[in-house]
Amino acid sequence: MRSAPTILHLDMDAFYASAEQAAKPSLRGKAVVVGGLGPRGVVATASYEARRFGVHSAMPTAQARRLAPHAAYLTPRFTLYRDVSNQVMGLLRELSPLVEPLSLDEAFVDLEAGGAAFDSGSARVVGERLRADIRRGTGLSGSVGLAVSKMLAKIGSERAKPDGLVLIEPGTERELLAPLPVRVLPGVGPATGDHLRRAGITTVDEIAEAGQDELVRLLGRAHGTGLYAMALALDERPVVSEREGKSVSVEDTYDLDIHDRVRVRGEVARLAERCTRRLREAGRSGRTVVLKVRRYDFSTLTRSETLRGPTDDPAVVREAAARLLEGVDTTGGVRLLGVGVSGLADYTQEDLFAQAAGERAAAEAQAAAGADEPASQGPPAEAVDPVAPAAPEERRWPAGHDVVHAVHGPGWVQGSGVGRVTVRFETPTSAPGRVRTFRTDDPELSLSAPLPLVEGDGGADEG
Repeated sequence: MRSAPTILHLDMDAFYASAEQAAKPSLRGKAVVVGGLGPRGVVATASYEARRFGVHSAMPTAQARRLAPHAAYLTPRFTLYRDVSNQVMGLLRELSPLVEPLSLDEAFVDLEAGGAAFDSGSARVVGERLRADIRRGTGLSGSVGLAVSKMLAKIGSERAKPDGLVLIEPGTERELLAPLPVRVLPGVGPATGDHLRRAGITTVDEIAEAGQDELVRLLGRAHGTGLYAMALALDERPVVSEREGKSVSVEDTYDLDIHDRVRVRGEVARLAERCTRRLREAGRSGRTVVLKVRRYDFSTLTRSETLRGPTDDPAVVREAAARLLEGVDTTGGVRLLGVGVSGLADYTQEDLFAQAAGERAAAEAQAAAGADEPASQGPPAEAVDPVAPAAPEERRWPAGHDVVHAVHGPGWVQGSGVGRVTVRFETPTSAPGRVRTFRTDDPELSLSAPLPLVEGDGGADEG
C-alpha cells in the first residue's frame, strides 16, 4: 500500500435532489424527493431537508409520502444528471488519467498517477480546489475523502458529508476503523452482517480480534481472508480507469400490471429502440439480445438470442426481442420489461440472415397481395379510416420535468391530473416563479430540454 493519502473519493451530495433544487429556486432549502411516483415507486434520492423526516433512498415512495407529506416529489431527469456528471468527471480527469467512476455521482481518482499530489498537504489542496471547481461549474456540492486506499477514501467521503473533506492520515487507519460497524467494510452486506452479528461480531475491531481462521470458518476462505485484511486497513485494490461494459440494457417497471399482449409487444419494441440508441451513443454493438420479463407473481424470466454478428441496428434488435417474447407467457400480467444487448464490440456487422429473412417476408407479402384482389377494392381489415383519424394519445407531463410556454417562457411541471397540468415558471438563475395551470392539451405548452444550472454553462444535451 502507498504511504501518502493520494487516493481520492468524490461523492456528490444528494445528487439528484440537489440538482433539482439548483434548477428550481422555489425548492431551495425545502424537502425534495426524487424517484418513482407510482404505487410501486421507490425513492432514488432525498434532499437533506427530506432526510430529517426519515426519508432515504430505496424507501417505497408511498412510505416517504407518509413521513414527509409536504415534500416536493419529482420524477428523475437523467438528461440533466448525465450532463452534470460529465462536467464533474471532466474535472476529475484533469487531475489524473486514473479515474474510476462508480456511478453518475461517485468516483475514485489516483492523484499520484497524475502527479497532482504526493503527500498529505498537496492532496488536501487538490481536494479543496476540486470541491470549489465543482461548485463553480455546476452549482452543486461534493464531499471528498483522501486516504492511502480506496476503502479508506470512501469512508472518508462518507464522514465528510455533506459538503466537506476528510483526509485520513497514514498511521491512523486502525484507530479510525476499530469502533465502526462491520457494514462499513466492502463486501459486508445485510446477509454477511447478520451472520457476523450472530457470531457476536458487530464492529471492525471485533473482526480483527476474531482472527483470520475464525473468519474463514464463518465466511469461507476467500471472503474471510479478504475481510480480515480490510479490518486491518489493508486494501491493495488499484484505481481502474476503464470499466469495460459487458452489456447495455434498459428496463421499465409499470405502476399497474400490463395484461394486454399488444401493449406488451409495443413496450418491448420501444425498449429495443431505447437500447440500440444507447448502444450507438456509446459507439458499441453487440451479438446477444436479452429479454427480461417480471410477471405478476414477481417471477422473473430471462431469454436470449445470439446473432450471427454484432449489430446496433434497431430493427434487428427489435425483431430478436419480439421473437424472444413469443416464448414467454404473459397472460397473468407483467410488472417489468427489459431489453439488453451483450457480447459488446466496437464495430457492427450486418445481420445478413435477418436481412434476408426480411426480404423474403416482403417478397411473400407482395406475392400474396398480387394473388388477391387489388387494394383499391377495399382497405385492409385493420386500416384506419382517413376520414375519422384516431384520437391522439393524451400528453404526459412528468412531475419536475422542463416545459416551455409560448407566452410565459420556461418552467417545470409541478403536477398534473384530471386534464390539467400545473407549471411553475422559473429558471435556475431566476427568482422563485409564479404558478399557472393549463389544459394538458394546450398547444402553447411543450416539454423542453433542461436549462444549465449555472449561468454561462453549455447546458444539457437533448436525449
